[in-house]
Formats: sequence, structure tokens, C-alpha cells
Amino acid sequence: MTIGNNLPKEKKSRRSKQPVDENAPLLPTKQEEDGGFDEFNGASFTGAVFNLSTTIVGAGIMALPATMKVLGLGLGIALIIFMAILTEASIELLLRFSRAGKSVSYGGLMGEAFGRCGKSLLQVCVLVNNVGVLIVYMIIIGDVLSGTSSSGVHHYGVLEGWFGDHWWNGRTFILLIVTLGIFSPLACLKRIDSLKFTSALSVAFAVVFLVITVGISIVKLISGGIQMPRLLPDVTDLTSVFKLFTVVPVLVTAYICHYNVHSIDNELEDSTQIKGVVRTSLALCSTVYITTSFFGFLLFGDNTLDDVLANFDTDLGIPYSSLLNDVVRVSYAAHLMLVFPIVFYPLRLNMDGLLFPSSRPLASSNVRFALITAGLITVIFLGANFIPSIWDAFQFTGATAAVCIGFIFPAAITLRDRHHIATKKDKILSVFMIVLAVFSNLVAIYSDAYSLFKKNPSPRE
Repeated sequence: MTIGNNLPKEKKSRRSKQPVDENAPLLPTKQEEDGGFDEFNGASFTGAVFNLSTTIVGAGIMALPATMKVLGLGLGIALIIFMAILTEASIELLLRFSRAGKSVSYGGLMGEAFGRCGKSLLQVCVLVNNVGVLIVYMIIIGDVLSGTSSSGVHHYGVLEGWFGDHWWNGRTFILLIVTLGIFSPLACLKRIDSLKFTSALSVAFAVVFLVITVGISIVKLISGGIQMPRLLPDVTDLTSVFKLFTVVPVLVTAYICHYNVHSIDNELEDSTQIKGVVRTSLALCSTVYITTSFFGFLLFGDNTLDDVLANFDTDLGIPYSSLLNDVVRVSYAAHLMLVFPIVFYPLRLNMDGLLFPSSRPLASSNVRFALITAGLITVIFLGANFIPSIWDAFQFTGATAAVCIGFIFPAAITLRDRHHIATKKDKILSVFMIVLAVFSNLVAIYSDAYSLFKKNPSPRE
């Protein structure tokens, strides 16, 4: 991801041996970090797939079953596939223009196309998006371990169910322990490839969640415990049409990984593999998303909550229901704990680039590294304790920063076309992405504001 610290023009890329422009500084190598040399010769294809897949499959998957409640299974699954295709196209544009301009960061590419203002705008968007996403992670972990309330109904957390209601398994205290014991140590790693093993483990935890959810759904379907849900949205008036657009920010946020693509590409042993890494990761994550959305909505129907994990606190009507509920929730909470450092990595780099654009590489300054890390983790911790719902966080980040990072900025870079390599097809696609992003998110914001107004009418009414 982008760092604000410019290296000299003669500095060579450790991968391509080509000069690097001043707007797109290299990530510091291990040699630069430690002042010596090690045997790191580049990340593997598998490790890169795990890291990018972990970037994608975070908290968004928990809100996808709720989008099926709005869209219906047919339209919902179709939009998941469509968003994956559009995401792949936007990343391909970023990589192609990065190669043409020899940029090795998203920020460097934006700086080349739009100057310092463009680069700073991207950094701000990454800050907003990633802080929002990481707050969502903490909210879900708090919901899982300490419980949550929705529509006046309290959903018990795992620890609350095991030990009862005590001060030491309250939401704030549990999140504090998780932050100090898990998030902080993993966030202190200075190279993204160092997280490949935790990323692989996080994918394994997500698979455990997925397999159990699918198994429960199939057993209940065979026994007649559930019925096939509707395939299309329930549209009765103009308000219900506008409501369909409220899921767009959630779908956009679910695929945002653009801020880590360059970091992963920079550490690849063979840089030509990055397109394969992106396509493999998107295919894997789309499969996980579709399966989770289908079986999650199949299992809970119109009772599906904004955070589907909160649904796993009741009797599922099958043997060992309580045990399966706990395994599902704990496995996904563990997954999110291991995803946290992958999303935190570019957040810290962009904060440093925004605050200290002319300083030496962040990894070579332990004091600056520690202060930025501690400050950001504190903000995320406080946000998770004051924002009540993951849907609220997704609506904000998805309708603002995420849509810019994923679609508007790549399209704008293509239309700017500083190297005259954009085809007519590229420009048509870029205009389509911008129009779709702006229109859908404006409608989503309007629909959310209208719904909020109806829930909280003015005193005159």
C-alpha cells in the first residue's frame, strides 16, 4: 500500500529492477527495516492468494444473508457475481496503468494521475474505509462473545451462555482483552507476507463456519424444517424499490481489496502472477459469499439479522444445536481476529503517508510505527463500543470511501489516461462504473435517510 515516504529516483524495484517514480515509493524491504539482510526472496502464489482472500472475506460475509432478505436469492446471487466481475475489471485497470507508469502503489498511481491532491484523497478514503471495516470486525466479535440486542430482543453471546452475565465477559472488557492480546501483537508485524500463515488459518476458520452452516441447512431442508425462500424481492411500492439500493454499499464493501493489491504484488516472487492471484482470490471468495448467502438466508429466512452470526443463539431444531451454534460463532470470530492485521496494514501506511509525507519509511522508525499503531487501534476500539450495528457501519463506509476506492478512482485514472493506453472499451466501462457507483449510492443514502426519518418523526408530526 502507499507510503508517504519518497525514495530516490535511482532506487530500483527489488522485483522488476526498474526505476520507481517519486510518487510511488517502494515498501521497505526487510533489509531496510533491519539494517541487514535476510533470505526473503519473494512471496509465493499461494501465500498471496491467502492474503488477498483474507482481505476480501472479512466482515462483509456476515451481512450478505441480510441482503438476500431484501433482494431475494435470485437477484442477490446475481449481484454478488456481477460485483465480483466488476471488481476484477477495476483491479485489472489499476494494474495495467501501474505497469505503464511504473507505479508500485495505489497512492503512487493516483499521485501520477491527479497530483498530490489525488494521492491524499485516496489516503483519506482508505482511512475511512478501513477504520469502518475494522470497527465492524470488533462489533461482530463483541456480538459473538458478549451478545447483542436487536429489535428489543437480546441475543446471548458465547461467554454469556457458558458462564452467565458477569463484568468480565461484558462487551467492553472482552474487546479490550482481544485488542491487547491478539490485535496489537499481529498489527506490529512490518511485512504483509509475515501474515500468510495467520491468513491461511483465518480461511480455514471461515471454511469451518461455512461447512457447518451448509450442513445444518441441508439437514433441516431434508427434514422439512425450512422452506425454500423467495427468489425475487418483494416490491410493492416506490419505497420498496428504493430499499433495494440500500444493499449496494454492503455488496461494494464485501469485495474491496484494492488497497492491498499493490502491497501483495510488490512482495510476489514473480510479479506476472498477480493477475492469477486476483482472479483466484475473487473466484474463491465469490464461492464463499454465494454459499453463505444462500444457506444463511435459507436457514433463517425473513428472521435473518444484519449480523447473521447473532442468529446462532437459538435452538436450531437439530441434535447438538447448542454445540454447533458455539462452534459456528467462535470459528468466525477467530477468523475476524486473524483478518484484522491484514486490513490494518494498509491503514497504518496510509495514515503515515498522510501525516508524514516526507519522512523516511515507516518500518524504519519504531517510534512513529508504535505511535500510529497505538493511535489507530484506540480509535477503532472506541468506535466499536459506540456504533451499535454493523449495517450502520457498512452503509457509511460502503456509500462513501469504499465505492471510491473500488470503482470511482480506478475509472477516473483510466479516463485520465496519462499514458494513452486506454481503449474505447476501457473508457465505456469506466463511465459505466462511475455512473453506477454514484447513482446507486445516492439512492442508498436517500433511502437510508428516509427510513431513519420515518422511524424518528419530528415532534410536529
